[in-house]
Amino acid sequence: MAAEGPEAPASPGGEGLPGAEAGPDQDVLPKPASNGAPNPDEATPAQECNGVSVESTALALRPEPAKEEAPQPSAPDVVMHMAINPPMEELSITYPLEFERYWRAAQENPLDFTAWTELLQYVEQENHIYAARKAFDSFFLRYPYCYGYWKKYADMERRFDFIKETEEVFQRGLQSIPLSMDLWIHYISFLQSSLDMNLPDSAQKICGTFESAVAAAGVDFRSDKLWEMYVEWQREQGDLKAITAIYDRVLATPTQLYSHHWEKFKEHVTSHPPREILSTEELLWLQSKMASETVAKATEMEAEEAPPGEDVPLKTEAKQEMVEGSQVLGPLDQDRIRELVISIRQHIYTQNESEVSKRWNFEEGIKRPYFHVKPLERAQLRNWRDYLDFEIASGSHERTIVLFERCVIACALYEEFWIKYTRYLENHSVAGARNVFQRACCYHLPRKPNIHLLWAAFEEKQGEVEEARRILKSFEDCVPGLAMVRLRRVSLERRLGNMEAAEALLMEAIRENEGMPVSSFYSVKLARQVLKVQKNLIKARKILLEALEKDPDNAKLYANLLEMEFSADVRQNEGNTMSSFDRALTSGLPLETKIIFSQRRVEFLEDFGSSINR
Repeated sequence: MAAEGPEAPASPGGEGLPGAEAGPDQDVLPKPASNGAPNPDEATPAQECNGVSVESTALALRPEPAKEEAPQPSAPDVVMHMAINPPMEELSITYPLEFERYWRAAQENPLDFTAWTELLQYVEQENHIYAARKAFDSFFLRYPYCYGYWKKYADMERRFDFIKETEEVFQRGLQSIPLSMDLWIHYISFLQSSLDMNLPDSAQKICGTFESAVAAAGVDFRSDKLWEMYVEWQREQGDLKAITAIYDRVLATPTQLYSHHWEKFKEHVTSHPPREILSTEELLWLQSKMASETVAKATEMEAEEAPPGEDVPLKTEAKQEMVEGSQVLGPLDQDRIRELVISIRQHIYTQNESEVSKRWNFEEGIKRPYFHVKPLERAQLRNWRDYLDFEIASGSHERTIVLFERCVIACALYEEFWIKYTRYLENHSVAGARNVFQRACCYHLPRKPNIHLLWAAFEEKQGEVEEARRILKSFEDCVPGLAMVRLRRVSLERRLGNMEAAEALLMEAIRENEGMPVSSFYSVKLARQVLKVQKNLIKARKILLEALEKDPDNAKLYANLLEMEFSADVRQNEGNTMSSFDRALTSGLPLETKIIFSQRRVEFLEDFGSSINR
């Protein structure tokens, strides 16, 4: 169950999102009109990173076709836009008295989850729709998995009788967390109370929404309430055959209340005539099966009663009449059909019971299935790891995907589970893996380097070089100063043959970090690249000598200079090698370091020296 407890106390620690630093004048707000649908052409930059929809998430459920189409660049989903440009009327909006204080607190520290919850609580108390929209839209850019706040947002729109906007909020929430069984239930309840049921389209819309709900969340182990609600709605519609079809699906799905569904199904079968609950195809098949059993039994009895050694005549025509007349059911026939219906599904139920038992202990170990910024206990993290490994080994792709989706709701701030998810999907669906990378990096882990580096590597493997370059640069702009990211950008350019760009990136890093030890680190990287790739010893030597002028007490610079000189022809480069030794021995390095260089000098002269006088 992908739910979230909005009333639970929260501590700081949630990851921020791109655009989290925007001030009040930069954020945007929809107009509260009946036709105020979000404008997809006016999305904020943060949304360009990814638009997550039920359909896009469902891509992960399908393996890649044999021949994959060229990957398309990510584009924002129409309904998933969390904010739109402010209308002109906003310029004259007067917000509640304390709104600016709460808003500023959340914007100045977007990682403080408590600041956000206080802001949302305030706008809810003030019952100010403009302030609420501004606050909720900004909040969901950072925490889209908070089911409870989607519900609060929709309820607030409903209080103002904005039916269209209420539905849009529900749809956005369900696109963010399609596994949220509770949010589906609230959305369906909203439709049932707001639609005119005298219109034929209303029932069709609710039925279609139920189908979308069970398709998205019905495989969840804790989805029983949704299935029961679907059955009850079909009972209100008087469609008993549809109820049977629903039970056929849920009885094959491992859920927490699997035995309860089985008892309800048997009650459903025994309480209604078979013609009212079974499809025509199944009813005819059962009648044919019963007639065949009757014919076989009659033939067996005739054979037993015939005198020994006498052949029994085949009464084909009479038996055919029995089969053809089997469509007329009497009371005994109905009881027999009920027995067959239950007996056939008993096998399915038994198999499902076995699947439930395999998962029961794992499910018992899930104590917090919803999202929260508070850390999870180690036991729960270990349980998720073991559960995922079990489901992957079981071989059911659909169940594995659903479990991963459940996991990344509860463990949204844990990089390891997103990485595990993408690695699994890379073998099944490139589009699905890309979708997961986008959700992880753009919403939940915008400041985690490893997942971004893996995303860039993934795109490079797919031939999306520009996208890989954009990912790395965008992350470095967001979290500057990480050597691992700068070096990954350098290696990307080097692999593409852009040696000038690779060198420029290292030179830029040297300049930006001048006076700090990391500047010497980049100098070493640049010198080695120039030597090994460009085969330019003179240029590489110059780079290290310039670095030594700025950082004369860095032992690693001296060591790398010596290694570089060693790599050349020792007979032609003996003078430069000896100069490197002399430079280290006359520097301000510690005595113990100089002793090491002195020992290496003696060893060099012993092995390669051209004169005993040295």
